[in-house]
Amino acid sequence: MPELTPTQTSRPRPTPMAGDADEADEAEGFRPHKRGRGIITIDERVVRRRRRKRERQAPRPRGEAAENVHGFQLPSHPVVQTVRIPETISLQNLADQLAMKSQALTAKLRELGASSSDPLDRDTAWLLVEELGHKAVEVRERDPERDILPEADAGRETRPRPPVVTVMGHVDHGKTSLLDAFRKTKVAAGEAGGITQHIGAHQIKSGDGRVVTFIDTPGHELFSEMRARGARITDLVVLVVAADDGVKPQTVEAISHAKAAGVPIVVAANKMDKADADLERVKRELGESGVLPEDWGGDAMVVPVSAESGAGLPELLDAIVLQSDVLELRSPVDVPASGAVIEGRIDKGRGAVASVIVRSGVLRKGDAVLCGAESGRIRAMWDDSGRAVSEAGPSFPVEIQGLSGLPETGSELRALADGRKAREVAELRGERARAGRLAENLKPPEDILAALAALDSAKQELRLVVKADVSGSREALCSALSKISGDAGEVKILLSGVGGVSESDAHLADSSGAMIVAFNVRPDARARKLMERRGVRMLSGRVIYDIVEMAREALLGMLEPVTEERILGTAKVLQVFPIAKVGNVAGCRVEEGVILAGAKVRLLRDGKVVYRGEIASLRRFKESVSEVRAGDECGIFLRRFNDAKSGDVAEVFEVVENKPEI
Repeated sequence: MPELTPTQTSRPRPTPMAGDADEADEAEGFRPHKRGRGIITIDERVVRRRRRKRERQAPRPRGEAAENVHGFQLPSHPVVQTVRIPETISLQNLADQLAMKSQALTAKLRELGASSSDPLDRDTAWLLVEELGHKAVEVRERDPERDILPEADAGRETRPRPPVVTVMGHVDHGKTSLLDAFRKTKVAAGEAGGITQHIGAHQIKSGDGRVVTFIDTPGHELFSEMRARGARITDLVVLVVAADDGVKPQTVEAISHAKAAGVPIVVAANKMDKADADLERVKRELGESGVLPEDWGGDAMVVPVSAESGAGLPELLDAIVLQSDVLELRSPVDVPASGAVIEGRIDKGRGAVASVIVRSGVLRKGDAVLCGAESGRIRAMWDDSGRAVSEAGPSFPVEIQGLSGLPETGSELRALADGRKAREVAELRGERARAGRLAENLKPPEDILAALAALDSAKQELRLVVKADVSGSREALCSALSKISGDAGEVKILLSGVGGVSESDAHLADSSGAMIVAFNVRPDARARKLMERRGVRMLSGRVIYDIVEMAREALLGMLEPVTEERILGTAKVLQVFPIAKVGNVAGCRVEEGVILAGAKVRLLRDGKVVYRGEIASLRRFKESVSEVRAGDECGIFLRRFNDAKSGDVAEVFEVVENKPEI
């Protein structure tokens, strides 16, 4: 076998493509055999792989020598980030812009003593960014609500519109009966408990064909918020005062709401057919409450009426029309419709239904509308008589169907040309509302510690799940229930909603140990079976203050009786007499009150209690007696105590159990 030269190998190798590869191969002691141009063999790939591996394992240069290893220079100074801060920003968004962890931001916020709620407001986020050495830039978010601002009414054509009149007054003074007499209906007879618990809107025509829109508000004190809302959307207030009862607390409250809204008042002195009706008394009490009748030099018209007989009703309508003429009520009609929600409810077949009074423009079936945090397109409309209508002008009350959800009572309704814009604004309002509720629920550490400390107290809690037929009643009911509280117990509303009691409501009540409050609604079949199986209690009724009273009794039933020691009398020990087979008997003089045989007693010595027990025997002149009064002397034998001394004071008391007050 011929001897190989240093440049030869035992196996022929192909020639690599690049010259650098050839030089590397020669440096390793072999020269590949050239079989063809442009072909890389498997052996050559192995060589290149090994070379790259050696380069990776070689120590990396540091300092200035590291500048060009990867084609860029390592930073030698802290990186200053430019952070864009809108009106509110989430912690995670801020952490992403700062290239930090959100936990580190939360820790920094605590160091600064700022609230770590999420999202952060602009001022807090700005302070945090600057404290970390970065640059903050204010960002103004586009507000979709600016695109739906109403155009100025100046220069637009306006037309006269009917007045919107709110009927107010004390409970059971005849507000709804007055409207019944106008409409020749019997709505009052159908009201649970004989009182109005919803806000209803109706249109009535006067003798000359003029239309007046009436809003009937509840008169009970629980409905002050609903009554105030009625005053804010009205042009005129009819204050109903029973002539046999005079001005009452809710009458004064209604006057304050009307004055706060800046609307004129027409007084209807009702029940003039009663034998004890006194119109002059009504006028005098009105003057004392700040409403001066016209014949007394004021500006309030007082019209005597009787809802029972119908007397004075035409004069009352004429007074309303006259007052509306003085106000010169007009409204533009060639503008997008706007109005106010006066009531809302969930209808089993229609879904969310809102009662609306149109303020301006013409609301039509098919319009895209924005209503608070809800939007939609009107699929159907009904007037106050339940007839389907296709459009409604200014001051016209209608019920609309087609909203995405139940709007809040008092929300503004706007008709928009673009349905997508309505959805965008509604979603934005919903997000803001959710963020606000989240911010309220997220408490700083000091508040959490205070809440934990409060849990250690013995305060009882009545948990409720509240469901009502309409939104106005839900608000009034929740407001009244929330006020039931005392030192020993309080009411906590876990959930409130409109509509029947569902299975999910029953599950919530069962898991949280709550009671269900159902106002004018009933549970469905599945909820009823679950409640029966789990023993979930339910308070139901059609009169709100009856439900409130039941809830109060339920809370009282959860509370322990309050024990109280009542001092009956005191006696001072003058001398101690030892008696064979009996023991020591304390000779005392009763200083105040009465000493009773068998009563509980404390024996005080130098202001300290040395005995607490009962009077085993009470004697006077060697005879057993049941009581000894102040100024008399007696002998007291204490049960299981034989160490009374002269100068001790016996304090006799009884323990009384009282119901806790709420």
